[in-house]
Amino acid sequence: MTTLLVLNHAPYDGTDVTWNALRLADKLLAEGVEVRIFLMNDSVDLARDATKKPEQYDNDLVAQLKDLIARGVAVKVCGTCMARCGIHKNVPYYEGAEKSTMPELAKWVISSDKVLTF
Repeated sequence: MTTLLVLNHAPYDGTDVTWNALRLADKLLAEGVEVRIFLMNDSVDLARDATKKPEQYDNDLVAQLKDLIARGVAVKVCGTCMARCGIHKNVPYYEGAEKSTMPELAKWVISSDKVLTF
C-alpha cells in the first residue's frame, strides 16, 4: 500500500495543517504503509534548513520531516516553487528532499493507492 501526501501550506502558518500531515505520515509508516510526500506552494520551506521553528510553536516541523526521510519516506519538492514560493525563495532544499517536477508528481499520483492533500 502506497500513500502520497501532498502538502501546500507554509510550515508555520498559524495552523496545525502541516503538523497533522507529518503526524499522519509517521503513523502510516509505523503501520507498514509506503509513504511519499510531495511539497508544493509555500510548503517547500519545510525542506529548507533556513526555516526555523518559531518560539511559539511546540514542534519542529523541519526536524519531523528529516526524521521521516531518515526512516525511508521519499520526499520530492516542486522545483518551480523553489523560486516562486515560501519565505526563503531560491534557497536550496536540504539533502533527502529531492527537487522535482509536476510530471513526477503526476507519476506518483498514478502509482499511489491513496492521495491526500493538506
